[in-house]
Amino acid sequence: MKFDKSIEAFIKDFVKDLTEKNVAIFAGAGMSKSVGYVDWPSLLTDIADELGLRIDREHDLISLAQYHVNHRGNKAGITKKILEEFSHQAEASETHRILARLPIPTYWTTNYDTVIEDSLKQAFKVADVKHQVKQLATTRPKRDVVVYKMHGDVHSPADAIIAKEQYESYYRTHEAFITALSGDLISKTFLFIGFSFTDPNLDYVLSRLNAQPVDRQHYCFMKKEVKVEGDDDDIFNYKVRKQDLRIADLKRYKISTLLIDDYPVIVDVLREIEYRFRKKTIFVSGSAEEYGNWDRLAAQKFVHSLSKGLVTSGHRVVNGFGWGVGSAVINGALEAVYENPERYSEDQLIIRPFPQYETGGKKLQDMWEEYRQRMIALAGVAIFVFGNKLDEKKNIVLAGGVTREFEIAVQQGLVPIPIGATEYISRKLYEAIEVDPKKFYGELDWIFPLVKELATIKAEADDIVKKVIHIVQQLNR
Repeated sequence: MKFDKSIEAFIKDFVKDLTEKNVAIFAGAGMSKSVGYVDWPSLLTDIADELGLRIDREHDLISLAQYHVNHRGNKAGITKKILEEFSHQAEASETHRILARLPIPTYWTTNYDTVIEDSLKQAFKVADVKHQVKQLATTRPKRDVVVYKMHGDVHSPADAIIAKEQYESYYRTHEAFITALSGDLISKTFLFIGFSFTDPNLDYVLSRLNAQPVDRQHYCFMKKEVKVEGDDDDIFNYKVRKQDLRIADLKRYKISTLLIDDYPVIVDVLREIEYRFRKKTIFVSGSAEEYGNWDRLAAQKFVHSLSKGLVTSGHRVVNGFGWGVGSAVINGALEAVYENPERYSEDQLIIRPFPQYETGGKKLQDMWEEYRQRMIALAGVAIFVFGNKLDEKKNIVLAGGVTREFEIAVQQGLVPIPIGATEYISRKLYEAIEVDPKKFYGELDWIFPLVKELATIKAEADDIVKKVIHIVQQLNR
């Protein structure tokens, strides 16, 4: 899908920041509304009725909440309403699922529900959720993500920030949250999702951004104003002018606005971000009991050089420690890192050794299938080398596991690159692609001629490495 220049530039910058783990998401009410939770007007409709007011005539909803507290003399009514509206479980949206799969270390939200942390759990990530000041002083073991719920959580509705007096005293009662947010705004690129910019929370959030000393660029999505039924030219032009002024005002807070035609475009943008990020991760599949026309030492040196070349060209390598191949993959990647640790990182090597024993009542084959699915999902490109093993009778046979990894890779949208010159399953995979290259490469018709060159039996190892590196670099341009 093609995007306009501003969104294209954002995607490139955001993928780079993702790679450096310097991004954060700020989730507004729109993200929760998309999965069935109420927004502020819906939450406070009954509250307004009780006060003899009409929600469609009220714009300062925080003051409305305060009126109810004043009327009742306590927050009991609002607390009950929060419990009623946010206690039920909701299915995560595609936006939640994509974000959960990406390596985003920090989330901030003004929402009370648990959809963010639930989607992270489904992505097998450990979330350290903080919705009270005292929680900021502790760190959950083995956490992958920190989720700051700066206005509270449905599980503690009595502490939820909702009335005006709470916002007014927030800088005293929740100073630690403001400090943490200020630090993240300096060090991370924020993407604001789900804010209508009429959300009553937003003014209070933005007031904490304005005084940041570092010129860090942040982004938000905003739907373009369109002419709707009943709008004449004057009304439409007024709405466009007001939106332009709002966009200009957001620049004061170092927020660049990404204008979209409709909200589903956000999912398209996030999919493209995920696709481009994953292409920087290369899954290397293969196993070898023997190496055919290759001398064992030469074959392992080739795999070593390939892995090292992938790392030094700025990619990440994922490997399941396949027999006769995995060690060379690991050694090559680590050699690249240790030769230049200031430029390359151990994070560029992701090792997922297969479990060898049945545990938890799962059969070993089922565990391997689940393991393959999760491991391959990390990558955007899959390279296949050799692919043989010993059967129970000690005969050399083709490795069905490598075939299965090819099938999963294709199902998950990875770009498959079998190195046919290494024979065995890799040759079979090349021959399968040769029948219908478009089925596997789509519009990337430039790839197959290069993959065909990789199938030349007498190809030199160094030439194969150069060609593979060239392919993955082209994919990431």
